[in-house]
Amino acid sequence: MKNQIIKFSVFLVLAFTVVVSCSKKDDEDTTPPSVLSVVSVTPTNGGGIITYTLPDDNDILYVKAVYTNSNGVEVSRASSKYNTDIEVTGLNQTTALTIKLYVIDENFNQSDAVDVELIPLESFIFLVQESIEITPDLGGVKITWENIESKTVYVYLHINDGIEEHIRILSSNNAQENIFVRGLESVELTFSTEVEDFDGNKTGLEQKAILTPLFEEVISKLTWSLVTSQSVNGNAWEGATVNFWDDVIDTTGNNSDNSYFMIWRDQNGGSLNWPLDIVIDLNKNVKIHRFTVWQRAFWYNGPSDVPYYYQEENMKSFVIYVSNDAQTWEELGQFDIGDPRDGEGNIPASALEDGADGHDFSLDSVTEPFRYLKFSVTSNYGSESYVNGSEITLYGLDNVE
Repeated sequence: MKNQIIKFSVFLVLAFTVVVSCSKKDDEDTTPPSVLSVVSVTPTNGGGIITYTLPDDNDILYVKAVYTNSNGVEVSRASSKYNTDIEVTGLNQTTALTIKLYVIDENFNQSDAVDVELIPLESFIFLVQESIEITPDLGGVKITWENIESKTVYVYLHINDGIEEHIRILSSNNAQENIFVRGLESVELTFSTEVEDFDGNKTGLEQKAILTPLFEEVISKLTWSLVTSQSVNGNAWEGATVNFWDDVIDTTGNNSDNSYFMIWRDQNGGSLNWPLDIVIDLNKNVKIHRFTVWQRAFWYNGPSDVPYYYQEENMKSFVIYVSNDAQTWEELGQFDIGDPRDGEGNIPASALEDGADGHDFSLDSVTEPFRYLKFSVTSNYGSESYVNGSEITLYGLDNVE
């Protein structure tokens, strides 16, 4: 009798569950939403924008556009219910294609399709390709282009010396782009480009220039001297201002080389009064187009195998000025090493490698000849007492008239 009661109870529970499940399923909205109304279709370079009005349904979630792109791949795009348009991208054709628009509600019911015909304008990748210009620069070339859609492009730069061909891939979504390609010998080279968008559409390969990169050299520091009257005191403790150009890059192993400057507030009026200027007389005229700076690597009471990069006393941002008389100064630019630390102070391995290799900065163009350089530190990583930096190296043309 007891077993019969238990079996009957289980049966009731199962029966109740089935009834409740069926009841919930019966309550679900399975009615598809009404269709939207297309207001306008505006072709763009490589796509189009479709403007619409939504139906009066009160549970609309989003609008979906479905189409086959120029590579034969079916693509689905979504636009929130708060929008009144949807963008179609990734097209490499100027022939008509059909876009199917659906309204999706909160229960994921789908409306009937509204077919829209779109004839895209020429893809922006061809406009980027057409706008590319390559000019010689010190130690390489400068490549520029325009991207009216400000969408990501990949520019494949083919460099051929007549024997071998090398390819460098440049990427950007800037409307106006200037990129320096370095590390090239001063020999005649042929440069060709092809452009690809995010969806895999590509232009053909097109020759852009035959030219010779300008000769580049490291500016010798043997003649450099400190203009003490215009510079802060960077000689605290084991530091020395002139270590900034002693061709010795600080390492983590020990501090025996003393290869960094150290600016201490107590030797400079009791506070770090930004900017902190280090003025160098090169005792010759030079032209430069790029430079590298290194932070201090060694730290006291810290782990011996972890460098001090991006820590509170290291220099972070600075301005570079040049002059021919140490009185009238021309600003070359404002620069920032950046801060890769996360909220807990962790630093990616790639950022530590950057610190060891040095932080490279390029100028917009080659400078006119100058004799004096002012390195004006504008911030560190948080210390109110000290600023450190290890080394600076200039690249360009040495001993020019």
